[in-house]
Amino acid sequence: MTRFAIQRHYASMQPLITLGQNIRDAGRLEPALIELVQMRVSQINGCAFCLDMHSKDARSAGETEQRLHLLPAWRETRLYSERERVALAWAEELTELASPEAVSDALHEQARQHFDEEALVDLTLLVVAINSWNRINVAARTIGGSYRPASH
Repeated sequence: MTRFAIQRHYASMQPLITLGQNIRDAGRLEPALIELVQMRVSQINGCAFCLDMHSKDARSAGETEQRLHLLPAWRETRLYSERERVALAWAEELTELASPEAVSDALHEQARQHFDEEALVDLTLLVVAINSWNRINVAARTIGGSYRPASH
C-alpha cells in the first residue's frame, strides 16, 4: 500500500523534474548513459518503481535486454563502453557515500578523461536527482510494475 500519491504532489517536486529535464536538454550525456546510470542507482537503492520506469524507458530507446540484465555486474563484462563504465563507477560511489573520501581522486581523474567539467557536473546532478527520486518513491512505497514509457 502506498503511503502518499506522488502525482498529487508533482507541483512540490517540480524543481526535481526540471533538473532532470535540464540535464537531458543540455545534451552532454547520451540518453542511453542516462538510463543506465538511473537503473544502476535504482538497483542499489532498491527502488522498484524507478527500476520499472527506467528499464522500460531504456528498452523503448533501443537498449538491449542483455545490457540491462548484466548491469549489476557491469565490471565483469565488456558490454559497456569505457565512458559508461566510468559513469557507473561515479554513480555507485556517489550513491554509496560511506566516507568523505568515497569519490576517490583516482576515479575523478578517470572521469575527467571521459567527461569535460560541464558533463561531469551533469552526471553528478543526474545521480543526485535519481537518488532523490528513489528516496521519494521508497518513502511513499510507490508500487512498481505499471509504468508506461512516455507517460511522465
